[in-house]
Amino acid sequence: MDFGDTVKVLRAIPMFAKLDPSKLKLVAFASAHLTFDDGEALFFEGDPSDGVYLIDEGTVNICVDSNGSEITVGSLTNRELFGEMAIFRNEPRSATIRASGSVKVLRIDGDMFLRVVTEYPETALEVMRILSEKIAKSMVSERTLQDRVQDLENQLGGGI
Repeated sequence: MDFGDTVKVLRAIPMFAKLDPSKLKLVAFASAHLTFDDGEALFFEGDPSDGVYLIDEGTVNICVDSNGSEITVGSLTNRELFGEMAIFRNEPRSATIRASGSVKVLRIDGDMFLRVVTEYPETALEVMRILSEKIAKSMVSERTLQDRVQDLENQLGGGI
């Protein structure tokens, strides 16, 4: 993907759509277009947080370590952003992200991402919306898991 294509991809994303052309070009310049094959890790749980990712094409799985085994806890697809929470928290990655099939992403440098979010309120609001959606989805998932555990406890006679 060339520089002009990267600018077009960024402009199609609501969080970057309102940036002035010069700032959008700066974000594009601080981005790398990467391709991953099925099962390939984009990054691992515990890796340093140095960038955010925007899925251009494909799907990725969110995987976490559970007693030495990797389990998939979710997935993300086209035009979804990930990796931003570790950037905001200045913490290592909290999950491993693996390609599910062929995946193309834009990797945006973490410092540039923070700069855009702090300088442009519209972008910050869009990121807050994305984070709020992620929190809401995780709350629904937690409730679903709690219900499943309760059902299993009931089936086993009240205790595991």
